[in-house]
Amino acid sequence: MSQRTLVLLKPDAVQRGLVGEIIGRIERKAGWTISALELRTLDRAVLEQHYAEHVGRDFYEPLVTFMSSGPVVSLVVEGERVIEGVRQLAGPTDPIKAPSGSIRGDFGTITRENLIHASDSEESAEREIKIFFPGLS
Repeated sequence: MSQRTLVLLKPDAVQRGLVGEIIGRIERKAGWTISALELRTLDRAVLEQHYAEHVGRDFYEPLVTFMSSGPVVSLVVEGERVIEGVRQLAGPTDPIKAPSGSIRGDFGTITRENLIHASDSEESAEREIKIFFPGLS
């Protein structure tokens, strides 16, 4: 079943020059395509929408500050089982627990600045794509 997912390459990925490497890993997956891509610095309003379920948690403010600290690359990726697949490709949030071969396992350094976001479900993907790419149907 074909799906769409939102992927964000976070400020640390952009600052460290890893955008091409990460997008290349996504593009090399057979059957996955990038249908939208944009480089931009996120404002607080967008981040509040995106991270609404985390309001009040101790990591919320540092996360919003980090995510607005520099440009991010937002993209929509489509393909078979792409939601599960991109999350597997990203690896666990903690780079120490992320396996070699995953983005976080190969390039991650700390948990908060973990290079990549990928939607965790079809419902999340639909909601997140509307935030970052409101013109996509």
